[in-house]
Amino acid sequence: MVVDSAWAAIVLFLGVLPDGGGANTGWRAGVQFAVALIIPLLMVFRRRYPDATVAAATALGVGQIVLGVLPAASSIGYLVFAYTGAAFGSRWTSRLALTAGLAAGPLTFWQIHPTKVLRDEDGDILQRPYQLGESVLITALMSTPFILCWAWGRLTRVRRAYLVELEDRAARLERERDAQAKVAVAAERARIARELHDVVAHNVSVMIVQADGAAYVLDNSPQQAKEALSTIASTGRQALVEMRRLLGVLRTADTAEEYVPQPGVEELPELLEQVRTAGLQVEFATSGDPRELPRGVELTVYRIVQEALTNVRKHGGPDVHARVAVDFGERELAVLIEDDGRGTTDEQLASGGADGQGHGLIGMRERVGMVSGSLDVGPRPGGGFRIRAVLPLKTAH
Repeated sequence: MVVDSAWAAIVLFLGVLPDGGGANTGWRAGVQFAVALIIPLLMVFRRRYPDATVAAATALGVGQIVLGVLPAASSIGYLVFAYTGAAFGSRWTSRLALTAGLAAGPLTFWQIHPTKVLRDEDGDILQRPYQLGESVLITALMSTPFILCWAWGRLTRVRRAYLVELEDRAARLERERDAQAKVAVAAERARIARELHDVVAHNVSVMIVQADGAAYVLDNSPQQAKEALSTIASTGRQALVEMRRLLGVLRTADTAEEYVPQPGVEELPELLEQVRTAGLQVEFATSGDPRELPRGVELTVYRIVQEALTNVRKHGGPDVHARVAVDFGERELAVLIEDDGRGTTDEQLASGGADGQGHGLIGMRERVGMVSGSLDVGPRPGGGFRIRAVLPLKTAH
C-alpha cells in the first residue's frame, strides 16, 4: 500500500493541476475533478481488493464516457487497473480488464469524434472526418497501452505462480530429505539395538555360567568361587559400560529430557488429578495389598491408564464419567478402566485403535505383551467402553 499510495499521489497531482482536467468545462470539469480524486483512492487499495477496485474503475470509466467527460491527465490511472485485473484479480476480473482495455480505444475515439485538419490550395483550413482505415488504426493505437498493461499483469501472475511452485517443490524436497534421513537414522539405531541385545545377552550368559560355577565349588574350592565372583563383577561392569555407550548413541535430543524415573502406580493419583482438571470426571479405587512392583509392570500400568483416559476424552463424548480400579493380587495385577460414554466404532476396534493421532489400543497390546500379560477391550454392558489388563507379578521358570 505504501508503493501504491506513492503512485496514487503522482496521479492525484497530475489530475488536480490547472490543466489536468483537459478540455472539460462547466459541470463536466467538476465531474473530472471528482474522477481525479476517486482514481488515486482506488489505486491505494487495488492490491488488497483487486476485484472491487477494478470493477469500480471500469464503472467510473463507462460513466465518464456516458456523461461526455473527456479524458484528462488522471485517466492514465486506468492503465494501472488493466494491470491489476490481470495480475491480482480473479478470472472474471481479468476478463473484465481485458474487455475494458479492448473497448477503451473505440469508445474514446467515438466520444472525441476527431476530424483531420487540412489546408486547401488557397491556404484555408479545412476539416474532414477520418476514413475507416484511419479510424481503425487510431482506435487500435488507443487500446494498445491497455492491452500491454494487461499482458504485463498476466506475465506477473504466471511468474508469481512459478515462484510459488518452486518454493513448494523446494520445501517438499527438503521434507523428503529429512524423512529419508530419519529413516536412515532409525535403521541405524535398530542395528545398534540388535548389537546391544547381543552384547548384553552374551555378558549375562557369562555371568550366569560363572555364578552357577561359583555356587557349585563354593564349599569345596573357595578360591575358585572367589575367582568366579570376580569374573562376574568384571563382566557386569563391562556389560554396563557397553550398555551406556550404546544407549548414548540411541538417545537423541528429543529424548534428552526423558532421563528421569519413569512413572508408576504411585503417580496414578497425580495423573487422575490432571485428567479431572481437563474436565473428565474419574473415580479411582484400589484393592488388595499394595506393594512395590517391578518397574516394567509399574510403567505398563501407568501408560495403560494414561492411554485409556486419553481415548475416553477423544471418543467418550460430552458429560462422560470414567472409573479406574487397580487390584493387587498375589500373582497378578488387574487394571480396569471403564466409562459410560458412547464408546468406540467397529472400524476403530478392527484397526487396533489407530485413530490418526496415536496407536491407541495397539500400544496397549504391545505394552501388555512385553510383560506377558493379557488385555481385554470392548463395549461395556449398558453403554460405554471397558479395558481390562491382567499383568503377572511372577515370571514362570
